[in-house]
Amino acid sequence: MITLKKYAAIDIGSNAMRLLIVNIVEQEGKEPQFNKSSLVRVPIRLGQDAFTVGEITEENIDRMCDAMTAFHLLMKVHKVQSYRAFATSAMREAYNGKEIVELIQEKANVTIEIIDGKKEAAIIASTDLLYLLNTDKTYLFVDVGGGSTEFTLFSNGKMVNSKSFKAGTVRLLNDMVCDIVWLEIEKWIKTNTSDYEEVTLIGSGGNINKLFKMSGITQEKPLSYIYINSQYAFLNSLTYEQRISELGLNPDRADVIIPAVRIYLNAMKWSGARQIYVPKIGLSDGIVKAMYHGNI
Repeated sequence: MITLKKYAAIDIGSNAMRLLIVNIVEQEGKEPQFNKSSLVRVPIRLGQDAFTVGEITEENIDRMCDAMTAFHLLMKVHKVQSYRAFATSAMREAYNGKEIVELIQEKANVTIEIIDGKKEAAIIASTDLLYLLNTDKTYLFVDVGGGSTEFTLFSNGKMVNSKSFKAGTVRLLNDMVCDIVWLEIEKWIKTNTSDYEEVTLIGSGGNINKLFKMSGITQEKPLSYIYINSQYAFLNSLTYEQRISELGLNPDRADVIIPAVRIYLNAMKWSGARQIYVPKIGLSDGIVKAMYHGNI
């Protein structure tokens, strides 16, 4: 005898918005199964507005309302029983963020919560992160978004420290990450990893997932520092148009992938990590797991 539940998560990021719908299969005496039923990604780059002019433009507000109306209808068609919608860096910093939340509630009947970087990292950590890899080792978890990057250090299966920095791909594209921020990140990583002999990275985010997919290796194996570095050089050697036409990257991925890889490379260099694992996890996965376990 099995029981089926259907949950949904909406992740409103700085580079795109996602709706994830998950079937949860419960069976007595067994761990619940979380099976993805549908994933919809809409490339509305809210960070371009929020980080450059400080507000979300009318055009993107209209696009958000349309997207959230579509998400609401999709959840209705899928008969979703429960959902949560979280907005991250771009909506945090846009001075009209709260107004947009109220507008979307009114027009699309979707309730959105704007969360800080620490809560974002904690939600992602509530996925199967600790069960994917050996827990007797030390891992630096790096989640690169459009507006910010979250760093979380795990050792012996426990979280040691976590920090969010305003260094995301959209900010980097707009030259909005100064040298001081890079120095702060370097100092934080070196200070927090210096006591450990060996550190391995865990990468999260659309860009590292794309890079991993391009590598063609199996999910359980890590990418090496040498591979990441060579891909960084290769991507930089291509024009934006070539990255779209020759590599098949989406237009909203072809520009942000380079600054994203730069962040992962620096994190590996400053922590001394030679490998990076790329499990299929993200904020939307974490939202569903946290909802199910009653953590949010």
